Amino acid sequence: MILSLYIARKFFIPFIFSVFSLFSIFILQFLMRFSEQLIGKGIDTILIIQLIIYNLAWMMVLVVPMSVLVATLMAFGGLAQNNEITAIRAAGLSLYKLTVIPFILAGGLVWFLIYFNNEVLPDANHKTKNLMWEITATRPALSIIPNVFMTDITGYAILAEKVTQDSNKLLNVKIYDNSRNGVVNILTAKRGDLNFNEDRSKLLMNLYEGEIHEQGADNYYRKLKFSKHMLLMNSEQFSLKKITSDYRSDRELSIAELDLRADSLRKVFEEHVQIMKRLALPFFYGDSAGSSVPSMFAGDVGSEQWAMRLEGRVQQQLNTIETTLAAQDYLISQVYAYRVEVDKKYSIPAACVVFLLLGIPLAMMTRRGGFGAAASISLFFFLLYWSFLIGGEKLADRGLVSPFIGMWAANFILAASGAYLFFRSVRDNTMIDLSFLQRFLPKKFRKEEDDVQDS
Repeated sequence: MILSLYIARKFFIPFIFSVFSLFSIFILQFLMRFSEQLIGKGIDTILIIQLIIYNLAWMMVLVVPMSVLVATLMAFGGLAQNNEITAIRAAGLSLYKLTVIPFILAGGLVWFLIYFNNEVLPDANHKTKNLMWEITATRPALSIIPNVFMTDITGYAILAEKVTQDSNKLLNVKIYDNSRNGVVNILTAKRGDLNFNEDRSKLLMNLYEGEIHEQGADNYYRKLKFSKHMLLMNSEQFSLKKITSDYRSDRELSIAELDLRADSLRKVFEEHVQIMKRLALPFFYGDSAGSSVPSMFAGDVGSEQWAMRLEGRVQQQLNTIETTLAAQDYLISQVYAYRVEVDKKYSIPAACVVFLLLGIPLAMMTRRGGFGAAASISLFFFLLYWSFLIGGEKLADRGLVSPFIGMWAANFILAASGAYLFFRSVRDNTMIDLSFLQRFLPKKFRKEEDDVQDS
């Protein structure tokens, strides 16, 4: 019992340290990513704080499994480094018993993350989306990133060299206007501002000190200079209806809601299959399908009119088939997307157990309990795991593999590797030399690791 509590303490303290460290890294990354769009733009500080809090949800889902691996490497690496593993072997105690408490803790984390993914994360993602729409609707120019074309507005591509501090003022603006068929307008201006009209039905852009280059059919070209020009654009994508909408994407749904949508799409898919059978099969396989081909005015068989009618009927059926097949492909892709999200809500929490199973033998083989060694090893396996996960999601979304395989392949591969290494480390007391990693560590951590090795 005392040994179990000791192992739990050795695991729990590095885990808490890793959680706070990784959260700090993710929050810093988030602030760096959105600093130009949010900070110093006149947005209420409360809104920015709310946005950070809502984004903590997806960070939690990633941080917990990552922290399990770091904590496992530090805990069991420290035990091996201090020869405590050797002492336990000498006392005749089973090394398998050492892992009971960590696996119980990892199982609790799996349960917590599944509940979190199902109950908390969807609402947080939904609130994040709505809050971003609210911020964007308040200041539409936030959608414009300096020196990057903004194509959110249908028929327009907008480029601004600089967005000023009040976030609605633009400098050195260039606009490609393709809103009118056959006419392409290129507008340039030294400065401009972007706002809504009174009923928020249109985006109003005022441009100052610029030119309009208009090009149309038959080599038509016209150049106009202006001191002020007003441009009205459709503001549907900034509509407040989207801000208050209850519609949720796949990442904003619980498991039950995802299953419900997937089942409803399957029913629609079956309806399309029946449409295909009812319309296409009787035409091409009349007698064998139990229904004859519709009458083609047999009295004028062989005439030009009959041939044209037959050609029209065939083309109609081909169009029906193409439309139905396209609809079926879309429905299947949507079902796969929902199933991917369902499996993801289970597979990422399960990574807590997988990383524990992998981390224990790696820690005992490397015999390094410092944060530097743990961080280096963890980083490699984090990248490997997320590469498998993202690649599997892409393949599953395209229908190349099943959602289950796409989302669980990384867990299966790493779990099998961990089980092999675990049994080998228990039986052979194998050691892995990681001295070559020293050159990749910061000098502070490198010194600590060298001191430990010398001792």
